[in-house]
Amino acid sequence: MIAGKRKNCGEDGDGEDHEEMIKPRLLPSLIKNKEKRSQVYAKLKHDKKTEKRKKFMARKAAESRALELGEELPPKKIPRTIENTRELDETVCQPNDEELFADNDTDEFNKILKQETIPKILITTCRFNSTRGPAFIQELMSIIPNAHYYKRGTFELKKIAEYAKNKDFTSIVVVHTSRREPDALLIINLPDGPTAHFKLSNLALRSEIKNHGNPTGHKPELVLNNFTTRLGHRVGRMIQSLFPQDPFFRGRRVVTFHNQRDFIFFRHHRYIFETKEKKDDKKAQGAKNKTTTQDRVIARLQECGPRFTLKLVSLQHGIFDTKGGEYEWVHKADMDTSRRRFFL
Repeated sequence: MIAGKRKNCGEDGDGEDHEEMIKPRLLPSLIKNKEKRSQVYAKLKHDKKTEKRKKFMARKAAESRALELGEELPPKKIPRTIENTRELDETVCQPNDEELFADNDTDEFNKILKQETIPKILITTCRFNSTRGPAFIQELMSIIPNAHYYKRGTFELKKIAEYAKNKDFTSIVVVHTSRREPDALLIINLPDGPTAHFKLSNLALRSEIKNHGNPTGHKPELVLNNFTTRLGHRVGRMIQSLFPQDPFFRGRRVVTFHNQRDFIFFRHHRYIFETKEKKDDKKAQGAKNKTTTQDRVIARLQECGPRFTLKLVSLQHGIFDTKGGEYEWVHKADMDTSRRRFFL
C-alpha cells in the first residue's frame, strides 16, 4: 500500500509547521483479500451513489430557486450516447436539399408514393421452405395490404420476376429460411429494381407474443424513424412502396420501421382508447369524506405481431442477379471498424 505523502507548507507567525496529507485512492483491484476487496468496492459504489444524489438535489434546488425568482433555468445536461456522438457523414439528408427532392420525383418508387399506382405485392419463399416460414408469410400477408402468396416450387427468381411483371405486381418479397428458421428477406422492386437484401433476426410470431391482439383488415398507418442518410432515405422509400399511401385511420393499426444503429426494428400495434373512472376524495368540514368519480379517456398500445429485426446486407441495381449484378451498396466486414459509424 502506498504511504501518504507529506507536503511542507512553510511556517506561519507562530512558527508551527502545517502539513497536508494527500491520501491516495485505494483501488479494489489492488487488494488481494476477497472480503476486504468487496467491502472497499461496496463503499466506493455507495460514495458514488451519494455524490450523484447530492448533485441531483443541488440541481433541483437551483431549478426551484430560479422558478421562484423568475430567472432562466440552468441548462440541462445532454447525456453522451452512441447516437449523438456518431461520426460525421456527408450523406445525411438536409431539409432544404433540392437535389434530394429532385431525385424523389424521378426514382423508381415515385408512382406508388404519389398514388398513381396501387402497390401489389407477390410473396414467395426460397426453394427449401421451413416449418415457421408459412406462419411468418401468413402474418406478413395480414400486415401488407394487397399481398398474394405463390409457392416457389422449382422456378428461378428471374422467371418469377418476369411472371410478376406480366401480372402487374409492383414488388416481390422473398422469405429465405435456414435450419427451419427465416433468416433473410429479399425485396425486389418491379419492373426495374432495385433489390434489397436484409438479414432477418429475433423473429417472434404473433402466437409467441404475450397478450397480443388480432389485426383487422384496415389499411395500416406507416411510421418510418431515423432513416437520415441518402442510403437510409432510399431504403425507407423502398419499404414505403410496399404499403398503400391512403391509410384508414379508424382501423387504429400502426406499422413501424424504427432504424437504430443500422438495425431496423419492426413492430405492429393497434392503439386503443379506453374510458376509466378516476376517484377523487374530498373532505368536507364537519361532514364525512365524499367520493366523486370522474371519467377520463386513456390511450394504450396493443402489439399485434410479428416482431423482427432487419439488417441491410446489400442494395443492388435492377432485378436480383448474383453473378452480373451491379451493387449500389454492400456491407463489408471492414466497415465495422467504429461503433459510431452508421450508414442508414
